[in-house]
Amino acid sequence: MTVRPLRYLGDPVLRTPTDPVTEFDGRLARLVDDLMDSVRLPGRAGLAAPQIGVGLAVFSYDVDGHLGYVVNPEITHTEGTYRGGEACLSLPGAHADVERAAYAVVVGCDRTGKPITVEGTGEFARCLQHETDHLAGRLYVDLLEPAERRKVMRAVAVP
Repeated sequence: MTVRPLRYLGDPVLRTPTDPVTEFDGRLARLVDDLMDSVRLPGRAGLAAPQIGVGLAVFSYDVDGHLGYVVNPEITHTEGTYRGGEACLSLPGAHADVERAAYAVVVGCDRTGKPITVEGTGEFARCLQHETDHLAGRLYVDLLEPAERRKVMRAVAVP
């Protein structure tokens, strides 16, 4: 089991769009294993590769009984709205109410390149959107109004 250390606000990897995965090899398999091991820790719902310092389009999730990962994810469909509390492992100590789609569909592939589709509602949909945003270099605070964003940013307690 390999739990990788987290990257925090201020690390440029969090604001850099990821590269798509083009080689489905042992290196990718190890990255997926590390993401899965790392997301299983208590208090974690999702983890994107940039959060462990890797600029590839991969994320893992463990929320509402859903455990898995997606390589080269793309949100292909959303419906409705869902407002609720959101936080991020890379912005410890901060949280805010964020509006997301209530339903989301993500397509991508597994570690071998086989196409997969993942869909979710509520908190799982929030996680899929949050982690996909990470791969584009976006953080949930980017969705907030300026005053709320400043308030949340002041609460961040980077170790």
